[in-house]
Amino acid sequence: MLVIEQLSHSFLNGGERTSVLDGIDLRVEKREVVALLGSSGSGKSTLLNLMAGLMKPTEGSIRIDGESIERMNENRLAEFRRRHIGFIFQSYELIPHLSVLENVALPLVFQGMKPKERKEKAERLLTLVGLGEKLSMFPSQLSGGQQQRVSIARSLVTEPSIVFADEPTGNLDTKTEKDIIDLLLTLNRELGITFVIVTHEHEVALRAHRIIRLRDGRLVSQEEYEGEEDG
Repeated sequence: MLVIEQLSHSFLNGGERTSVLDGIDLRVEKREVVALLGSSGSGKSTLLNLMAGLMKPTEGSIRIDGESIERMNENRLAEFRRRHIGFIFQSYELIPHLSVLENVALPLVFQGMKPKERKEKAERLLTLVGLGEKLSMFPSQLSGGQQQRVSIARSLVTEPSIVFADEPTGNLDTKTEKDIIDLLLTLNRELGITFVIVTHEHEVALRAHRIIRLRDGRLVSQEEYEGEEDG
């Protein structure tokens, strides 16, 4: 599903080159839930952006479904992201003047899907995440946990190969955090969705099948868990 080899990234800061990631090797298998765990400054956000094709690495390769995304031009990469990659954001990134249904259906507009089919598909996913009765509501009328469920439904509507979740529970209370992770694990189990979850919260990481720990831009350990029980 996802294969990273000798991935390194650095940037220029006042004429001096600063290393952010150094020689990362990583594989994520289909149907896995992987947590990328690290403190602020560990390089996890940079790694997420590189894996998702939002940045180009300084060195190394990133393959998703056998495609080397670091070699793609911007147009090809944008098309690849639309069809193969889903995103779940900490701040939800919902469009306030669109209804819940319209927010979820929006990515399908760029795929040229007909309005009736877009509506039906978005409605199915919203029902799946427990929001089937809130289709016509707007983001401001929902709780934080409900907004994140909309974000999750939107991330799945294009049937991506892999979904990247950037601190998906960072703005939620403890109970809602558990509910959202429960939902991701259910979607993984029932639909076979592959998730990579970036987090600094150990309790969230422990719910994944595998924890990848980053420190100072290096992969320092990998630990396997069952992923469906607390702690």
